[in-house]
This record gives sequence, structure tokens and C-alpha cells, in this order.
Amino acid sequence: MSVAARETPLRRARQGRVLVGLLKACHPVPAAAVTVFAAALAVAVGRGPGGAAVTGCAVAAGQLSVGWCNDRVDLRRDLATGRPDKPLVAGAVRPAAVTAAALTALLLCLPLSLACGPLAGAAHLSGVAAAWAYNLWLKGTAASWLPYALAFGLLPAFVTLGLPGAPWPPLWLTAAAALLGAGAHCANVLPDIEDDLATGVRGLPHRLGARRAGALAALLVLGSTLALVAGPPGPVTPYGGRLLAGTAAAALLAAARPGGRIPFHTTLAIAGADVALLLVRGAGLR
Repeated sequence: MSVAARETPLRRARQGRVLVGLLKACHPVPAAAVTVFAAALAVAVGRGPGGAAVTGCAVAAGQLSVGWCNDRVDLRRDLATGRPDKPLVAGAVRPAAVTAAALTALLLCLPLSLACGPLAGAAHLSGVAAAWAYNLWLKGTAASWLPYALAFGLLPAFVTLGLPGAPWPPLWLTAAAALLGAGAHCANVLPDIEDDLATGVRGLPHRLGARRAGALAALLVLGSTLALVAGPPGPVTPYGGRLLAGTAAAALLAAARPGGRIPFHTTLAIAGADVALLLVRGAGLR
């Protein structure tokens, strides 16, 4: 076997490891969740398969850029705290590759967002800019919650502004999304709060401490569900009532156990149930 023939499988194996490393570095679970939520909301408001697909692709590109940016910016802190679960720390992918991937995804996000209309594109790109501002600056400040609230709060606007006439979403939907985003931030911080504090990160949840941050996350996601259930005109549906009760129970569980990934995954589960409610009420958003 020639040297070139032997190198081909090795090259493919290295390329495969790099791709896996990039996938892990993009924060795939929240990125996929937000993308699916946005596409589902686009379907709910009547954007059609094509509009939902473009919306999903734009959100996916934005989420990928934010996830890769986050891991690249956090490399120094992750090295200091010994995070072998991070692909950059483990050496599975090079920092330059993650930087290039983040910038490429960001560049793709621009035309994909604007393809949904100028106002819709501006709303989405503002949310992506807020997420990058979190990574680059606001993560360690008392305003760490603000980019999450802004980015999530603008997501419904990105979807509805792509409709004919570019209508803004109802206030209750914007409030629900913003509350959910702020709650997701508080929940997401909890598993790594000690490592963050050791490396000088002092966002709002860090200043509150794990137990109070967990309680705040529970209250925020509960407020998000309440806005979705009680905000739309008309009586509360049976599903809405059950969702509110289930959210209250889940929020209490998450608040009682602020450590680990339980609060974060509970927030994702509640968000999924909220999207299901939006699909039921979708006709009212058109």
C-alpha cells in the first residue's frame, strides 16, 4: 500500500474528529432546541413550509455562531478550571477552526435573516448581536440576563415580521419569550457556577448564588407560561391549565435542586410545552 493510500484513512479520521469536535463545541442541544422552536412558531403563524425552512436555517446559523463564539471566548477559563468535556480543552478541535466556524456561521446568518424581510432580518440580527455581546462582554456583569431576554424576546418578532404586512407579535408573546430567555440564562449558569466564580465571572446568577438563582429561574419560566396561558384573548384552554400546573410543579422541583443540569433541562422541557401551546393558538397570531 502506498503512503498516499495509507494517509487517506488517517486524514478522514482526523477530519471526522474535527467535525465531531465542532459539533460538540456549538452547544448542540440548546442550538437545536431554539431552532426547532423558531421553525414551529413559523408554522404556527402561517409562514408555510418555505418560510419556516428559511426561518429555521437563519436561526440555526445564528445559534451556531453564538455557540462557537462562546466556547472560543471561554477557552482560557475552561483551561483554568480543567474542562475535558470541552472540545477545545480536550484538543479535539483547534481554536482557529472554531473561530473560522463562528465567523462563517455569522456571515451565513446575515443573508438568511434578511431573506425573511428587512424588518424581520433586523430583529433577528439584533438578537444575534445581543448574544455575541453576552459572550464578549456582558457575561460577567450584572446585566448578563439582558442579552438572553432581548434575543428570546425578539425571536417572535423575527417570525411574525416575515408575514405579509410585517405585523409585530402581541405583547404577551414577546413578554413570554423574554421571560423564558432570562429564565434559561439563570438555569444554564447553575451547573458551572463554581467554576465561573473561580475564574472571575460574576453575572447576575453568580451574584445571587445557586439557590436564589435557581428560584429566580423557576419564577421566570413560570411567568413565561402564565403569559402564554392568560395573555391571548378568550378563555384558558384545558391544555393551558394543565401546562400551567405542570410548569409550577416542574419549577418547584428545579428550584429545590439548583445543582446539576436539572434546572436547564426542565427549562427546555417547559419551552417545548410552551411551543405546543403556541401551535394550538397559532391561528390567533396571524
